[in-house]
Amino acid sequence: MLLAIDAGNTNVVFAVHDGVEWRGRWRIATRADRTSDEYAVWLLTLLQHCGLRPAEVDRCVIGTVVPAALYGLRRLCRDWFDCEPLITRSNLDWGFEIKVDRPGEVGADRLLNSLAAHYHYKGPLIVIDFGTATTFDVVDKDGAYLGGIIAPGINLSIEALHQAAARLPRIGIGRPQAVIGRDTVSAMQSGVFWGYVGLIEGIVGRIRGEYDGDLKVIATGGLAPLFSEGTTVIERIDPDITLEGLRLLAGRNAAPTLPKNPREP
Repeated sequence: MLLAIDAGNTNVVFAVHDGVEWRGRWRIATRADRTSDEYAVWLLTLLQHCGLRPAEVDRCVIGTVVPAALYGLRRLCRDWFDCEPLITRSNLDWGFEIKVDRPGEVGADRLLNSLAAHYHYKGPLIVIDFGTATTFDVVDKDGAYLGGIIAPGINLSIEALHQAAARLPRIGIGRPQAVIGRDTVSAMQSGVFWGYVGLIEGIVGRIRGEYDGDLKVIATGGLAPLFSEGTTVIERIDPDITLEGLRLLAGRNAAPTLPKNPREP
C-alpha cells in the first residue's frame, strides 16, 4: 500500500491507497518542529482504527510546501514504515513539461494538482485550489503546466481585516443572505464571499482571454464547495486531487532506496 503525505502550510494530510481505492485520510495541523515519533503515535493509532497495519505500507510519497517539515516526515517513513519516501521535486518524471522560467520554484501542490487534473479530466483546464493561498494553475491540452496565479487565501484576508482594523471583529466565512450587509458582520461576510467570487470569475475570464480558448475549471480545497455556490465558472469539485497527484507521481517514478544508515538526514 501507498502512504501519501501532503504537507501544506496549514495542515498535513496523510492517506493510504491500496492500489484500488483510498482506505483512509487524516489531517493534522502543520508544525515544523513536530517530530517523527509524534506523527507516529498519532498516525499509527488511526491506521489501527481503520484495520490497517504499518507493515502493509510498502511505499511512501511526500509533497510539501513547508521545507522545515520535511525532516520529521522523512524520518517517519524511514523509522516507522521502513521506506525511503519519494520527495516531490520538479526534476522527477511528471509526464508533462513545466513551461515556466523557474520550475524549481513551483509549489509541489500546484504540480500535483495539475498532474491529477489532466489525468482525470484532460485539458486544457484551470485548477483552483482554495488553501492558505488561493491558486489558479493552467494546464494545456497536452498536460503541460503553463503557470498560474497566486492570491491571498480567504482565511488570510479575514484575519488581515480583523488585525488591521481595530473595530472589525474576526468572522467566519459563509454565503451571506444578501449582497448589501445590514450590520458589520454581514457587510464583512459579503465583502469576503462576493469579493472572492469576483476574484474567481475575473481571473478565470482573463486566463481564458489570454489563453485564447475555453478551459475546464476544476476546484479543490475545503472552501471549494462554498464558493461554487456563488458562481457558475467552477465545473467540477475534486477534494482528493492533490492526493491523486501524489499517487500518480509515485506510479511514474521508481521508489528511492532506503539508505544503509537510516539516521542519515
